[in-house]
Amino acid sequence: MSAPALPVDASPNVPARPGLPGATASPVTEAYARLSAVFPGLAVTELTAGEAAPRGAGWAAAARLAEGGPGLDEFLAWDEAQVLRDHGRRARPDVVASFGLHRYAWPACLLITVPWFLLRRVPRLPVEDVTFQRETGRMAVRVDAFACLPDDPAAGLPGARVVPDEEALRAEVRAAVAEHLEPVLGGFGPRTRRRGRALWGMATDEIVEGLWYVARLFGEERRALRELELLLPGSTRPYAGSAAFRELTGPDGESLPTRDRVSCCLFYTLRPADTCDTCPRTCDTDRVARSTAA
Repeated sequence: MSAPALPVDASPNVPARPGLPGATASPVTEAYARLSAVFPGLAVTELTAGEAAPRGAGWAAAARLAEGGPGLDEFLAWDEAQVLRDHGRRARPDVVASFGLHRYAWPACLLITVPWFLLRRVPRLPVEDVTFQRETGRMAVRVDAFACLPDDPAAGLPGARVVPDEEALRAEVRAAVAEHLEPVLGGFGPRTRRRGRALWGMATDEIVEGLWYVARLFGEERRALRELELLLPGSTRPYAGSAAFRELTGPDGESLPTRDRVSCCLFYTLRPADTCDTCPRTCDTDRVARSTAA
């Protein structure tokens, strides 16, 4: 997904955290509210203890997607119909599955990375605790546990796991995303005709490009670039590849960050001449032209 050009932030390296949450809020409620405020295409509802996850009306439980059965068939039928409607042709089954995986994993990663980026709190969200309504851009989650730093006002709350420092908290981000995505990748994997490193390369791209995009909406792109380089330096299994940002120079001498995707989104199979901004097939001249046009 391409990101619009927004002003570079001048924020400090460590974000401010709110005090203890109120009786009806979780330690990550504020982060989800701020996400929806800048990106209305994704709204997150937190389920209370004992509250059932929504069902029907297009809701897809992450656990059912991970099973790779009828729930995944139903989910991918939307992608197949969308390709046919928008492009007037059918896509290969592996392309449809890759599109569907991207459209789930991109927002799912934000459920974990945005609270970390904004509040330094990392929720644990196994697949049983996430449900997605793709057409309306809604996610329902149940947050029972989270990691935080020792000086966080939420450190004494039930479900808090206190870790000693920033690197330990980054490890919690990587572990939380892997815990959620591993079964999902297992469900989608055979449909995408990808395995192992290729699937985890997709996960790397979803983490990096999702947070990069919304950080620009927050006005904190530069901090996000630094944070993501530390989060995914390229030696953190099971992830494949790294954030690997690099700088291009715009026509007025401005710095334009970019990166090369680890995985391929396969959009070229529908429109060979139309590549995404971070595709290795897209030359730097075209990247600069697109960034400055935006």
